[in-house]
Amino acid sequence: MEAIERMINLPSSSFQAIAPEIILVLGALFILVLDLFLTRERHHYLQYFSLAFIALAGWYTAQLWGDTGFHFYDMIIVDNFRLSIAYTILIAAGMTILMSGPYIKREEVDLGEYYCLTLLATVGMLFMAAAADLIMIFVSLETMSIGVYILAAFQRYRVASNEAGLKYLLIGSFATSFLLYGIALVYAATGHTDLDGISRFLTNNPPAGDKILYAGIAMLVVGFGFKVAAFPFHLWTPDVYEGAPTSITAFMAAGVKVAAFAAFARVFMSALHPVHDQWAPALYWLAILTMSLGNLVAVTQTNIKRLLAYSSIAHAGYLLIGITAGTSEAASAMVFYLAAYTLMTMGVFAVVIYLGHKGEPNLTLYDFAGLGYRYPLLGFAMVVLMMSLAGLPPTAGFMAKFYLFRAAIREDLVWLVVIAVLNSVVSVYYYLGILVRMFMNPPEEEGRALPAYVPVGVTLAVSIAGIILLGIFPTPWIDAAQRSVMVALGMR
Repeated sequence: MEAIERMINLPSSSFQAIAPEIILVLGALFILVLDLFLTRERHHYLQYFSLAFIALAGWYTAQLWGDTGFHFYDMIIVDNFRLSIAYTILIAAGMTILMSGPYIKREEVDLGEYYCLTLLATVGMLFMAAAADLIMIFVSLETMSIGVYILAAFQRYRVASNEAGLKYLLIGSFATSFLLYGIALVYAATGHTDLDGISRFLTNNPPAGDKILYAGIAMLVVGFGFKVAAFPFHLWTPDVYEGAPTSITAFMAAGVKVAAFAAFARVFMSALHPVHDQWAPALYWLAILTMSLGNLVAVTQTNIKRLLAYSSIAHAGYLLIGITAGTSEAASAMVFYLAAYTLMTMGVFAVVIYLGHKGEPNLTLYDFAGLGYRYPLLGFAMVVLMMSLAGLPPTAGFMAKFYLFRAAIREDLVWLVVIAVLNSVVSVYYYLGILVRMFMNPPEEEGRALPAYVPVGVTLAVSIAGIILLGIFPTPWIDAAQRSVMVALGMR
């Protein structure tokens, strides 16, 4: 009863602070009920309503911009870092839902639960960005993960999809136990689970060989490492990416990674920043191993979804450079990088959906032969996407790496940047290798008209426009990111 009374007595500003999440929860429930009354021919209305709730949540997120403060007994924080990440997550969710309509209808899994679970998983992602307490991070992560586990296995008549969901569930549950154990150890060492309290304790009581604290930090690295697909916690990634529905693979590659890195950064670059010198060397080597393994193994792949899985691992390695540097400049570069990566990932998977047909997913690299001749507009889109993923100018991918590497160099992480640049050179081989197949190899068969997937085309157009815009005019976006992280993470 006391807990209920405390909830009732919360100020209205606390509920306003989580209004975007409340909107999406209500949206998910509305979709679930509406599904009962719609005929199969009108199921596409669910997509439109889902997009409307995403847009409404985005509008309310904009109303919170500039606000700062803690809510729900310091469990939730409102700051521009959270809101910057929230925009990226909502864009990822919106683009996922936009490209999902034609895809799930083609694959005969056009069910209301799909959109409901997508919205609820998005709620978990938003709460991860908003969490100011380790317990809240854990609850948010589980809220996100349960929805994604089910979505990965949503094509229940396909063995590969069931295998993807099962692997993700089992390995994810195992990794979550490490995260929870790490939270318990950090609490034992500091007496706090709130991030601000942990930071104050470590600032006022510098640990001298505190094995409990260091063990807790190591456990947290394992838990977050799984979610961001860092080495050696990446083993689930290629199988799950390949087996999951393509639209959900895009959602995992972008939305899940953005939310996980937001929590990762908040914990390590804010709460654990006073002991930065103790954990930074471990992340230094983790970044090297992650980006190197991702790029080297991607070279050998012939399945586009597995190639993009290892590409995702490599990009996780680049982003770990920002956490290793541990400065506000690096954090703002990470925010910019995550936005650029989301646009690139969504664009590539939109192309994959476009090329697929019922019973013919067209997922091998050989299926891309002659694509530039058969479908010039799609070929142009792939040129922009591959150049951006490889980090070539004048794209968003190039500017994202430039800002991230510059921040690392200013912290004397020169050799780490050198290794990252060499890895980027390796990535050029397999990214541009796709373009070679598209424009220099003859088509395997006669071209056929692409399906009229208008929502997928809109997703692809938004992705290309965003990549070009962030590549040519990056300054306003990086400046906004810089302002958002300096206050939020309390760093220099």
